[in-house]
Amino acid sequence: MENDKSAVADRPMFGRRDPDARGYFGAYGGRFVPETLVAPIEELTAGYLAARDDRAFRGELETLLTHYVGRPTSLYETRRLAAECGGGPSGKAVGAGAAAAATAAARGPAKAGRGVRILLKREDLAHTGAHKINNALGQALLARRMGKRRVVAETGAGQHGVATATACALLGLRCCIYMGAEDMRRQALNVVRMRLLGAEVREVEAGSRTLKDAINEAMRDWVANVTDTYYLLGSALGPHPYPLMVREFQSVIGYEARRQMLDQVGRLPDVVVACVGGGSNAMGIFDGFLEDAEVRLVGVEAGGDAIAPGRHAARFAGGSTGVLQGTRTFILQDEAGNIEPTHSISAGLDYAAIGPEHAWLRDLGRTEYVHVSDADALEGFQTLARLEGILPALESAHAIAYAMRLAAEVADDTVILVNLSGRGDKDVQSVVEALR
Repeated sequence: MENDKSAVADRPMFGRRDPDARGYFGAYGGRFVPETLVAPIEELTAGYLAARDDRAFRGELETLLTHYVGRPTSLYETRRLAAECGGGPSGKAVGAGAAAAATAAARGPAKAGRGVRILLKREDLAHTGAHKINNALGQALLARRMGKRRVVAETGAGQHGVATATACALLGLRCCIYMGAEDMRRQALNVVRMRLLGAEVREVEAGSRTLKDAINEAMRDWVANVTDTYYLLGSALGPHPYPLMVREFQSVIGYEARRQMLDQVGRLPDVVVACVGGGSNAMGIFDGFLEDAEVRLVGVEAGGDAIAPGRHAARFAGGSTGVLQGTRTFILQDEAGNIEPTHSISAGLDYAAIGPEHAWLRDLGRTEYVHVSDADALEGFQTLARLEGILPALESAHAIAYAMRLAAEVADDTVILVNLSGRGDKDVQSVVEALR
């Protein structure tokens, strides 16, 4: 255990890139909360900044990440997927769309041994099946340190809910999870898992009955019970300090991935790809490569059925700057500032806003954002399963689908790193229904 604690002191996870004193990353972020939450937010900020400087806190977190979560998660090369997508020895562009296939054909057959390489950071192998456990454990430890014995959280795809319920069970904390009724229908397996772990799951019937509405209810609960309750937000959004805190707890992904790329491949990737809902898994892996200017960082949003109001969740394709649920960022809204409905086959990407640090990094030109349709995500899901024996979460399948497209377009010897943020067991029924 002493070795685990010593390692934490050398890991650049905390305090590297703080927002300003008001919680802003450039023009984005801040705290837009009711007066009743000002004092709890200040308490949370002070508690977190003290905890991240505490060697014992960081050591306990590192020990749990190693021996409970199973970190580091592996880095895996998908040779068959790369070959089928136009980058490998076959030069074939499968599932990449007509434009990408034409690009691959124009390039001619790829040279054997010189194909594009696609590697996966296997967050699906972490305990509970996704990256969400990294942040849930960190915040649950913080809640206990602050003397909060009850935790509330929101969940969309259910993975954050499962991770939070798991962390609370481990640490002996009471747990209440808010989940939209539509998401409960789509993610019934995760609802059962949360309840088996001892959490109370409260169904939200308001609004679109998805993630946005679950966040509203969780925040209302927090306002009413601030004395003994901790709000464990699952993504890199919300009022400061949540975007900072979630990114720092998830930055272990990028830290590991960077070291693994150098150890296993001998160099850094040319492109890092991650799906983006609120943005925690993407910020986690991007964090390891932000200072490497030669590495492209690409976030993949949910293109849904079409880039039209109510039919997608691609904030940068159809949104504008505004305020939602405590933070100023890019959101999907109409001309009057009303939040537009969203749609995605993936419950975890079906959200009207994106984390403020993503908006800032995009303004700086350091990151770029694309969108992938439901249909292409489904094809990515099936292709990875068929060729590599891996069922990705539908969220992660968006990143896989974009990597497939990219592999057919880039030069030989390009190395693409994809954050496989979660496993797809939870999505099998949704896939079956969609394919019908």
